[in-house]
Amino acid sequence: MATEHAVEHAPGEHAHPGPAEYVRVAVILAIITAVEVAAYYVTSLPRSVFTALLFVMMILKFAMVVLWFMHLRFDSRLFRRLFVTGIILAILVYTAAFSTLVFVKHG
Repeated sequence: MATEHAVEHAPGEHAHPGPAEYVRVAVILAIITAVEVAAYYVTSLPRSVFTALLFVMMILKFAMVVLWFMHLRFDSRLFRRLFVTGIILAILVYTAAFSTLVFVKHG
């Protein structure tokens, strides 16, 4: 019998979240996206704080998408390690690329 949180599954399979949980995750992702957009318009934030906030929100959104929508929570730990390695590499590439940029204020 299916519940609000899990749908029926074959023997030996893990219970996957039900539609209500997917909607909750989608709402959380939308809220994080709204905070990202709002942070752009807050001019009083120092650039380092703004960048750190964006990185944290990026990692949160990445984790939520791969855990719920890509069902990584239910897959092998190997896949989890691959995705964690991927996000670490992405952060390193972003950091390297951003560190090469020179921001000049025109005034």
